[in-house]
Amino acid sequence: MASWRLPRTPLLLLRAAQRRLPAPLRRSGSGPAPPRLPGSLVRSGGFVGGRWVQAAAAFPVLDPASGAELERVADCGVAEARAAVRAAWEAGPGWSAAPAKERSALLRKWYNLMMENKDDLAKIITAENGKPLKEAQGEILYSASFLEWFAEEARRIYGDIIPPSVKDRRLLVLKQPVGVAAVITPLANQAGIPAGVYNVVPCSQQQTPAVGEALCTDPLVAKISFTGSTATGKVLLHHAAGTVKRVSMELGGHAPFIVFDSADVDRAVAGALASKYRNSGQTCVCTNRFLVQKRIHDAFVEKFAKAIERELHVGNGFDEGTTQGPLINEKAVGKVERHISDAVSQGASIVTGGKRHSFGKNFFEPTLLSNVTTNMLCTQEETFGPLAPVIKFDTEAEAVAIANSANVGLAGYFYSQDPAQIWRVAEQLEVGMVGVNEGLVSSVECPFGGVKQSGLGREGSKYGIDEYLEIKYVCFGGL
Repeated sequence: MASWRLPRTPLLLLRAAQRRLPAPLRRSGSGPAPPRLPGSLVRSGGFVGGRWVQAAAAFPVLDPASGAELERVADCGVAEARAAVRAAWEAGPGWSAAPAKERSALLRKWYNLMMENKDDLAKIITAENGKPLKEAQGEILYSASFLEWFAEEARRIYGDIIPPSVKDRRLLVLKQPVGVAAVITPLANQAGIPAGVYNVVPCSQQQTPAVGEALCTDPLVAKISFTGSTATGKVLLHHAAGTVKRVSMELGGHAPFIVFDSADVDRAVAGALASKYRNSGQTCVCTNRFLVQKRIHDAFVEKFAKAIERELHVGNGFDEGTTQGPLINEKAVGKVERHISDAVSQGASIVTGGKRHSFGKNFFEPTLLSNVTTNMLCTQEETFGPLAPVIKFDTEAEAVAIANSANVGLAGYFYSQDPAQIWRVAEQLEVGMVGVNEGLVSSVECPFGGVKQSGLGREGSKYGIDEYLEIKYVCFGGL
């Protein structure tokens, strides 16, 4: 979540994540009961100026595993969004003036609270999006690590002294907070973050366009941070352009995973399994296209299929042993089906999987396709589901050309044991992050972000904090 990476920004307008939900419904008594959620952490209201607020309407959050309604959440609109912006703007001067050590301590307390409540927070994630509980626990630890990292970085935002070209001047560079930023966060109130410094404005799919436009066009907002689809990112960029706001965007991906003839096939299969099927393929850095060189192609496909069948287990995210939970909704399942149908109609072969799982309507079998070509939908757009299409290639140049043919470039992966090839391909791949003989690359210490239409800016690392700072040059003359 973007805001977990942003402790130096003194003015935070934090908007709750928008869930893609089907039409409102309540599960009948004959269906599966929704999971029990920790009442001490679940809130249904917005949070503006240090107070929980309700809205005129509410929208349902559904358990994708059962369809049961988990909670009805305040459906905030433009008025609540503008009130949150004003609250953040008014809280800004006091927060900005607080010593870095004080702000660092509050962020560290926020981190400690997340760690103390990590199991309950993980249960909320699993209930809300269906991912296996173990993955949800890992997500909480990863998210909390950004609070820890930037609690430390908050005390190390240094400016510069520039040697002057004339005797009577001193030249300085200051780094100052950009201002109100629209991002996402949980749990900050208990940490003692001052009222108004952060505000939560949850809203339904129907309210999202109006609320998003309000945030992007409000002159008091100086910064927009968005994680989501490229199409939505373009809309927000258009809105933000009118007031020339600073923008960070982590948008769609279409990650290639290349396996060269020199690769250790067993390691490549293990990396492929982790990179493709985490959260049932529903992450922005999940592999979307596998490119395997012809000499080892058949061995890779055979071993990959066996690993899928042996190690992946579809089920409810709360059930022990589950590695593959449901997709977020039936629309997502339909897209996976459409990609498979299109590929098979053009000659692709289903090696394993290929259909909905008997566990429920939002569950899909982990699927592997071979004999895939670049003309197929699954190689041209992001599936965001448990589908692994494998393309056979001949040369390194061919593989790099296919990998770079996309108009997005978030993450890319390849396996090779040829040092010269490793350097060539790592430099040539048009992505923001490269995994070499590694299928999982995210780390708080490293810059996360993409190129092309995968977004703008970086999150995490020492570079991430610069996205929320303005550089001011001061020329002190007459000395």
